[in-house]
Amino acid sequence: MLNRLTSITLLLLCSLVPATPASADPAPADPLNVLVITGGCCHDYPFQTMQLQKAARARKVDVNWTIVNAGGYGTDAEIDFYRDPDWAKGFDVVIHNECFAKTTNPEYIRTITEPHFKGVNAVVIHCAMHTYRNAEIDDWRQMLGVTSRRHEHKSNYVVKNTKPDHPVMKDFPQEWTTPNDELYVIEKVWPNTTVLATSVSEKTGQLHPVIWTNTYGKARVFGTTYGHGNETFEDDVFLDTVINGMKWAAGKP
Repeated sequence: MLNRLTSITLLLLCSLVPATPASADPAPADPLNVLVITGGCCHDYPFQTMQLQKAARARKVDVNWTIVNAGGYGTDAEIDFYRDPDWAKGFDVVIHNECFAKTTNPEYIRTITEPHFKGVNAVVIHCAMHTYRNAEIDDWRQMLGVTSRRHEHKSNYVVKNTKPDHPVMKDFPQEWTTPNDELYVIEKVWPNTTVLATSVSEKTGQLHPVIWTNTYGKARVFGTTYGHGNETFEDDVFLDTVINGMKWAAGKP
């Protein structure tokens, strides 16, 4: 009888203890909506775009990609995509990987920079720094975070990580040597720019920013001047950095 009462008591106690819920897996993050604007002179943009997509998948970053490869292969173009006043609507990040140095129309350039200033985040790669470089207005250069109008010869440049605690640089070694790539001469670093890595000119010994972040209005901007050839877009350190930069720009580091 005692054993039976004990058993009933234990059962009652167990029924009063709330069940511990099974640990639920965290809800999957929403995919990033990423627009890539690419085209123009001097680079293998289809390959570079494919490598960015592969890199995101390999690093388990869920991305909805929209690719606009337009403007031909020259240095002067105005892309029809930008004529829609809502061209940037719905995108978490816009990746600018284009090369149109001779396009100078201020009204056209501001159709690009104004959505960014209002909060559309950006990633800017390599020749994006020389895009619109002949323009008289500074809007694009302010958005980039640096001013550059020329580059030096190709070489294997040593890159020094100057902000190892920054989320963009978490996978970046203290030093990394680029594949054969171009060093861009930086004339000016704009006030809201944070330099994350530098390289030294083999000609002048001058230190140049090569990886950085910028704040442009309400937008977060990540930039790198490297990314000329396919070898760079096959390099894991470079791809780690660009994907981390894309996530940082989207506010999801």
